[in-house]
Amino acid sequence: MRKAAVGGLMATTGLLAMTAVPAGAAPEDVTPDCDEVKCVALTFDDGPGEYTGRLLDMLDAHDARATFYLLGSNVADHPNEVERMVKTGHEVGSHSWRHDDLTTLSGEEIEKDLERTDKAIEDVTGQIPATLRPPYGAVDDTVREAADRPLILWDVDTEDWKNRDPGTILDIADRDSGEGSIVLFHDIHQTTVDAIPAVLDRLTDEGYTFVTVSELMGDDLDQGTAYTDARSQD
Repeated sequence: MRKAAVGGLMATTGLLAMTAVPAGAAPEDVTPDCDEVKCVALTFDDGPGEYTGRLLDMLDAHDARATFYLLGSNVADHPNEVERMVKTGHEVGSHSWRHDDLTTLSGEEIEKDLERTDKAIEDVTGQIPATLRPPYGAVDDTVREAADRPLILWDVDTEDWKNRDPGTILDIADRDSGEGSIVLFHDIHQTTVDAIPAVLDRLTDEGYTFVTVSELMGDDLDQGTAYTDARSQD
């Protein structure tokens, strides 16, 4: 299922291979081997926001890594949280500048949007995100061609933006997650962040290890291809 992991970020010249996180910087010193342990990737969209710092506290207390798909327009308002994500071993991905449906844009408009988002993230972290989560999960041929990185969707939608109930969020995450799942949350909602300790406890009890998307998926992803989990691809 999983091949050699790559880091969650890439320099402008290409992906940075990574087999371990620098000592003292991440919840764990060695990248988990998802061929040997039961892995799941928790992902958080639309931030950073006012609850992101508390979420990072929760993840770090649980030694759990996650992936954050950031809106470029929010990064400058929360630079400390974004810097902390990278320093503590979480992954940062692009979620566009302000959540426009990329399928409504031209190829040139998509490229400009992603370049603007990349710059905002690079200004804080020194690195460019290696993956893109298109807003709404909307993908067409223009998006595939214009995107210069893999497209990461999900196979578990907690619908936290709609139900706004920690118990429901927990139930969906528990019911629908499987080995190799990519689980969708939004850290801009307090109710989502309130649910995370129980999600971490429940999935840990079921034997899951929490990894970043790049750790879960490996380094053989194709530019412009959309992936929903580590078990299949479209």
